[in-house]
Amino acid sequence: MKFTLYNDANEFSDKVLPVIAHKDDVFSLFLGVLESIKNGAYEKPFMATIEHEGKVIALFQMTPPHPVNMIYLDESHLDACMELLIKTAIEENIKFSSIISMKSWAKRFAEKWKNETGLEEQLLMDQGLYRLDAVNEQLKDSLGKWRLAVEKDCELIQNWYHLFEQDTSMPMSHATIVKERVQKFVKAREVFLWEDEGKVVSMMKKSRPTKNGITVSMVFTPKEERRKGYARTLVAAVSKELLKEYNFCMLYTDLLNPTSNKIYQEIGYRKIADSVHIGFVNK
Repeated sequence: MKFTLYNDANEFSDKVLPVIAHKDDVFSLFLGVLESIKNGAYEKPFMATIEHEGKVIALFQMTPPHPVNMIYLDESHLDACMELLIKTAIEENIKFSSIISMKSWAKRFAEKWKNETGLEEQLLMDQGLYRLDAVNEQLKDSLGKWRLAVEKDCELIQNWYHLFEQDTSMPMSHATIVKERVQKFVKAREVFLWEDEGKVVSMMKKSRPTKNGITVSMVFTPKEERRKGYARTLVAAVSKELLKEYNFCMLYTDLLNPTSNKIYQEIGYRKIADSVHIGFVNK
């Protein structure tokens, strides 16, 4: 087996696209982040493959401080690939604090990582990966309408960004970083808002486009505006708009949140895979 680290994102892309591009729904996160790396959005990304007899059988990607995203393409060499990744990471002092992958792969890797490092796994999010091909036209809309976010909305979106991180138990980002991100999102016309009687009551964004699909993320409604159908109507309306340009929409949900999962299924999203985000801690 051959483990290869890449410094050139285009070279890495040329190697991995032929083997996963046809599954740009299941591997939408990996492919979307790869495009961002190629566009210079991340510094010093970790990109690697494992090949066996000239065939790519595993691929890895990390944009610190985000988790390592790992894909295994040959179950018969699964253990060997994981062991080679762990050996290389330890020898090359490649640091990562968490992983994201299909649940069965991630759990198996976490066990091996614990055996080598003594670090215990910590469940950060049990995720469902959902795909939408058509919006349920029978849904009843909530009051209001959607619009793209503009510069004057940035302060509100920044506040909601922090609340979204709290709700999803994500690490809290520094205010300066959030401000820069939000301004970038808004400038790129990626953030959508639901407005009822002149008041903004819910938000979402699009991200990580691939050849065939687009991801829906950062869906948030403040507590005082929940249970009014705003988020469901916003996601349904914008998803329908996005489907004019893309073949499908994708989103990740927290499987421990039955409300959000129910809402997305009502819109027409269907679960196609189980994913998990696992951290590693000393016990």
